[in-house]
Amino acid sequence: MALYNKAAEILDKVEQKRGAVKTLVYDSKFQNIKQLFALVCETQKYSSVIQDIIDTTKLLKETKLRINLAKVLVYDLLFGQGLKCGGNWKAMMLKHRSRLQAALARMKVKQKVSRNEDLLPTNVRNAGDQLPRYVRVNTLKTTLEDVIDYLKREGFSYQGHANGIQDLSGLSKNAFIGDLHLPNLLVFSEKTDFHDHYLYKAGHIILQDKASCLPAFLLNPPAGSHVIDACAAPGNKTSHLAALMGNKGKLFAFDLDAKRLSTMSTLLLRAGVTCHRLANQDFLKVDPQGADYKDVKYILLDPSCSGSGMVCLRDGYSEQPEEQAQTQEASRLQALSAFQQRCLSHAFTFPQVQRVVYSTCSIHTEENEQVVAACLQQNPNFRLVRLLPHWPERGLSPHTHCLRASTTKTLTHGFFVAMFERQSNGSQAILSQQTQPSPSVVSPEGGTAEVEEDIQEELCSPNEEQDSSAQKKKKRNRKRKKHKATQ
Repeated sequence: MALYNKAAEILDKVEQKRGAVKTLVYDSKFQNIKQLFALVCETQKYSSVIQDIIDTTKLLKETKLRINLAKVLVYDLLFGQGLKCGGNWKAMMLKHRSRLQAALARMKVKQKVSRNEDLLPTNVRNAGDQLPRYVRVNTLKTTLEDVIDYLKREGFSYQGHANGIQDLSGLSKNAFIGDLHLPNLLVFSEKTDFHDHYLYKAGHIILQDKASCLPAFLLNPPAGSHVIDACAAPGNKTSHLAALMGNKGKLFAFDLDAKRLSTMSTLLLRAGVTCHRLANQDFLKVDPQGADYKDVKYILLDPSCSGSGMVCLRDGYSEQPEEQAQTQEASRLQALSAFQQRCLSHAFTFPQVQRVVYSTCSIHTEENEQVVAACLQQNPNFRLVRLLPHWPERGLSPHTHCLRASTTKTLTHGFFVAMFERQSNGSQAILSQQTQPSPSVVSPEGGTAEVEEDIQEELCSPNEEQDSSAQKKKKRNRKRKKHKATQ
């Protein structure tokens, strides 16, 4: 019984975005960690299938179980190795077993499949197993070189820095490599587990997907700056911002969920973050004119979203009529998009803000490019910044200055990032911007190697983005004519 209660509790916390699955499992101190982790992951994987079985059999009405507790019990009964409990729960589930099995059988007939796993979409089947394990070095407590040396002494084999995305996959069990885009990110094989490792427990390394590291890295606030993390929990991006700031300055972190904020406080303590100010507050209700925020120049906004880019949260099969399911999904995305637009427009109202990074773990255009387009139109004083020109996946046209990420093209969870910068004097801001220093990557020999054109400071509106090539050509022609005239 303890196993199912704990698994349901972790699924609740994941839905509330209070942490990643592995972190929540290992922090639970449950006696059999591997058993708990397997149950939670597999229940997530079959979540939509199990939800339909529960709905069609009206199991919740019959049993009065909480939804996530019902899900883990149904998973083990129908898809797992059988129930690992006795007493009332086992008796209750066995009472409904024939109806649950019949609902699963009807689902297979309708889908014309014979195996349980065939009910899952192709992109869900084993998708998570293809992603490398990303480890961010926490520079508040250590250095990249020290972590590499420590791991080498433990028997790991350092392969230097990656030259391409292909170098990040197929790593052997004890091999690891430096990421090609982010300077303090190490990449390991997908099976590598650090939750019991000293470096993790001491806060020297952060287990964070590469795509999730992009927002703070691209915002790149300097030491001493005033920064807002608008929707901060569970806190990995906040700790990343603090590391980039060298713990110097002020980092305001807001979140509406008190429980998530409590979890975040523990994470930040372990990471050695001291420059933060946590507030259990709705970002939309934060007064931009408040005295505390008069010097805020950088804002990171990662608002609530559909989570459709997260491998473990992707929608699977649904028994709902297709038209009904599409209508419900469209309505949900419309509501999320409206909320995200309000948050982004609110960020633009802070009087001294110069840069705003907007990100989601969504693959839907409604939450990404459409939000960007609407906010650019409503806020003409801000322009997009072209990000990482060599990144393999761009935002959908015309917003190619933005970044997208996916399991196939970037070997990460699905993600979207856009960065806006205030232009001070109309079009002149395009000609007289300050160039952000290029982040440096520690080379295998311990020196530094500049990351070529990590962030190209080219600001544009949607129309300017389409016309930029023609404008550059005209500019070059004018320069040639001027040069000839002076000869």
